[in-house]
Amino acid sequence: MKKHNFSAGPSILPQEVFEKSAQAILDFNGSGLSILEISHRSKDFVAVMEDARALVLELMGLTGKGYQALFLSGGASLEFIRVPYNLLTEGGKAAYLDTGTWASAAIKEAKKFGSTEVVASSKDQNYNYIPKGYTIPADADYFHCTSNNTIFGTQMNEFPETDVPLVCDMSSDIFSREIDFSKFGIIYAGAQKNMGPAGTALIVIKEELLGKTGRSIPSLLDYKQHIDKESMYNTPAVFPVYASYLTLKWLKEQGGVTAIEAKNNAKAALLYGEIDRNPLFKGTAQTEDRSKMNVCFLLENEAHTEQFDKLWKAAGISGLAGHRSVGGYRASIYNAMPIESVQVLVDVMKELERTVAP
Repeated sequence: MKKHNFSAGPSILPQEVFEKSAQAILDFNGSGLSILEISHRSKDFVAVMEDARALVLELMGLTGKGYQALFLSGGASLEFIRVPYNLLTEGGKAAYLDTGTWASAAIKEAKKFGSTEVVASSKDQNYNYIPKGYTIPADADYFHCTSNNTIFGTQMNEFPETDVPLVCDMSSDIFSREIDFSKFGIIYAGAQKNMGPAGTALIVIKEELLGKTGRSIPSLLDYKQHIDKESMYNTPAVFPVYASYLTLKWLKEQGGVTAIEAKNNAKAALLYGEIDRNPLFKGTAQTEDRSKMNVCFLLENEAHTEQFDKLWKAAGISGLAGHRSVGGYRASIYNAMPIESVQVLVDVMKELERTVAP
């Protein structure tokens, strides 16, 4: 039976990426060696790293605009501390927007490092909306936000206009929609949702922002060190970087971010349309802030839980259970999720309605 993987991450990737990655494990580029055993300094892998970094900037429209792309270890969580290390000046302060679990985790780490101001939070309603109308302090060294909140199913549709450098955690919606990426000073994302397997993180940096903190930064935490060493200051996660490179190539072949956004909009419209139409279900996020990557919803009557769970599991659906912070269900419909799989879920929801209707 075909599986429909709605997992929030690690998550679905394009089938051709799985196939090419599997081949590389057996024999990378006809070398007779597995990609799992080659040197990260080998000619073939250096080419992968260079091409992947260049492709990131191309897809974001940032080529030749003073940005650098890095693939580093430690996941997006390491950037929670690496960002203030590189941008927060001695005696300065950082501004943060609190929109969910991962935003809160970033704030927690930044507070350990220096003065941190939370300009707004949606914690009062269990993060089911994106705060608006907040003010970013003009004297902040940077403003940090999380573009998409995987657990709570909310997404920022707009980003603030400010002279303060913008830093954004785009882990769960990177490359999913057209954004003016040049508005940001730093963008970072864990690979394991829209870009590749777990084990590497992408960081895109406007290079002119670096070197202004007045402090000595430990080498492994210093973005400039990684830039100078072309993302190979220490041994990179070779296989995750390679799989991410294949995914980026796949995205370009699909028509880039513009084309994938249209597909993502169609998938989200199909699923939210059923949630709003079907009297057995309700969404958890405020309508204007609904995520197009992570669709969170509940049953109006929990007495139908067992029956619904049997239906979606029998249809080959996987990874639909909601996070414990929200409950219910969460359908993660990342770039590689085909609309046909979303239709399977919608059909199951309609089948439940037919089954329980009086």
